[in-house]
Amino acid sequence: MAVTFALIIFIISYFFIMTEKLNRAVIACLGGVLMLVFGIYEIEAAFLQHIDWHTITLLLAMMILVSITSQSGFFEYVAVSMAKWVEGRPIPLLIVISTLTAFGSAFLNNVTTVLLIVPIIFTLTSLLKLNAVPFLLSIVMASNIGGTATLIGDPPNLMIGQAVGHLNFNDFLIHLSPVVIVIFIIVMAGLVFYYRKQLSVRTEHQMKLKMLNPRDFIKDKILLFKSVTVLFATTFAFIIQPMLHIELTSIAMVGALLLMLITQEELDVEEVFKSVEWVTLFFFVGLFMLVGGLKEVGLIDEFAKAIIYYTDGDLPKTAMFILWGSGILSGFVDNIPFVAAMIPVILEFQEYGMANLDPLWWALALGACLGGNATIIGATANVIVAGMALKAKQPFSYWEFLKVGAPIAILSFVISSIYIYLRYLIHFQ
Repeated sequence: MAVTFALIIFIISYFFIMTEKLNRAVIACLGGVLMLVFGIYEIEAAFLQHIDWHTITLLLAMMILVSITSQSGFFEYVAVSMAKWVEGRPIPLLIVISTLTAFGSAFLNNVTTVLLIVPIIFTLTSLLKLNAVPFLLSIVMASNIGGTATLIGDPPNLMIGQAVGHLNFNDFLIHLSPVVIVIFIIVMAGLVFYYRKQLSVRTEHQMKLKMLNPRDFIKDKILLFKSVTVLFATTFAFIIQPMLHIELTSIAMVGALLLMLITQEELDVEEVFKSVEWVTLFFFVGLFMLVGGLKEVGLIDEFAKAIIYYTDGDLPKTAMFILWGSGILSGFVDNIPFVAAMIPVILEFQEYGMANLDPLWWALALGACLGGNATIIGATANVIVAGMALKAKQPFSYWEFLKVGAPIAILSFVISSIYIYLRYLIHFQ
């Protein structure tokens, strides 16, 4: 009975999230609470097991950092400088912004990167009178693709790296970055072609851009110095995090609290907290509770165990099943709890005679990370950008995202399948 209730609650909640007729944070949290009401699990399990407070806290800290930094005029300065560099041409601007996002997502993490890039997008599109949606969707795709390349780029990779002791930062970079680069180039070409009619700007807006001086957008030089210093210090700490042996969440919280402490003369702390995307944070809390219900009744675990039965221990078949299975499911269920369920299953494959599990780890990483591009709730970065777009009154719908994201996800799976087969599996045939 618990399985039926959990599945019904999840499906109904997901339906209303997709239709967007009601606030998605309210729906997600209501669905999560119904899991408690119907006895799927206890509230202690929700708070201690299913809600990923590391992700929630990391998001909160980065929102605070970005909010304070944005009030200095730093993002406007960067935006105008970048737009002037490409002379206001939309297609080069889209490519430059997306490349910057992909690179930042690989060596910081994709959530941090989109929090930094999205304010720049809004400023640029406002100056050039362009629709922000093509740029927003492009950076979402770029963030998930770029984040796939390294251990710290996307939460699933970090989870895999923590579970598999012999895989380090360089292993992820060496094994995943080649296919990520290929996917990124192909996807960017497709996005430019798809949005080509919307990527045009009038000459008068380009002329207005040329007249602007980026320095004029700096609102407070003291605040700029403080915020940029802390932001770059936090970013640098993210990069060297494997050497520091400190959690990313802890680094982000130190940066946020330090910046609030040293900017009290320039900013009201209460106003900083008001600028936080609370709707997005509560949506994640509800989403974790919803997926936690499926995990609690064993539905996610049963799917994982079915892989063992279906593949019968054949490495190539298992790798492809994990790639496509994790990819498709991660598009509709947040990839973090799914990867958490899959890791112990893959570890058990050693008992079935699989001596080298590395191809399975790369298949899981590629599937889970790239599958996040399929839907608006498939990855943390997607939800963050959607929330910021809604607040800026330039929203995009679930279906608008799906039309772009689903084909990109499928194309990414095809390319990844070819790569994994040729690099790791061809000798097993």
